[in-house]
Amino acid sequence: MKALKAYTIPFVGLKIGTHHFDYEIDNTFFEHFEYDEFHSADVKVALEFEKKSTLLELRFSFDGTVNLNCDLTNEAYDQPIEGTFDLVVKFGQEFNDEEEDLLILPHGSYEVQVEQYIYESIALAVPAKRIHPGVADGSLKSEALERLEELSLNKEANNTDDDQTDPRWDDLKKLLTDK
Repeated sequence: MKALKAYTIPFVGLKIGTHHFDYEIDNTFFEHFEYDEFHSADVKVALEFEKKSTLLELRFSFDGTVNLNCDLTNEAYDQPIEGTFDLVVKFGQEFNDEEEDLLILPHGSYEVQVEQYIYESIALAVPAKRIHPGVADGSLKSEALERLEELSLNKEANNTDDDQTDPRWDDLKKLLTDK
C-alpha cells in the first residue's frame, strides 16, 4: 500500500520539543484503506508530536462524526466519535510494530508514517452496536422498526401459556424422580 505523503512526518529536521500537526479526515482518506463502512466522514485529528533525544512521543486526539447505517433499521445517521491514542517511537535494530502503543524504527530512520494509526483509531472509536439515536428516543419512523414491533407483539401473544410445557420434557423429568 502506497503511503499517504501528508501523513508522513520527517522528524530528522525537527528540533527537540513539542510540535503540532492537524489533519482533516474525510472519505478520501478511508478510500485509501479500501474501508467503505462510512458514507461520509468529518473528523479532525490533532497530533502532538514530542521529539526527545532518544525517542518520540505521539499523542493523537480526534473528534468528529462519521455517517453510517444503523444495525437495526439500516437508516443512515451521523455517529459522533472522539478519542485519544498514545504512541511511543523508539529506535532499534529492525522495524517492529507488534505492540499497539510502541513502534520501533531502525536506527537511521528519518520519518514516521502515522496514517495507519489514525485510521485504526477512528475505525475502533465507532461503537460495535450502531443504533440510530431516533430508535432510542422513539422519534424514528421506519418500516424496519414497525416490522420488528409487529413481530415482537406476535411473539408475546404466542407465549401467554407459560405453565404449559412440552410433554417430552415432562417424561424426562419423571426419569429423575423415579429412582
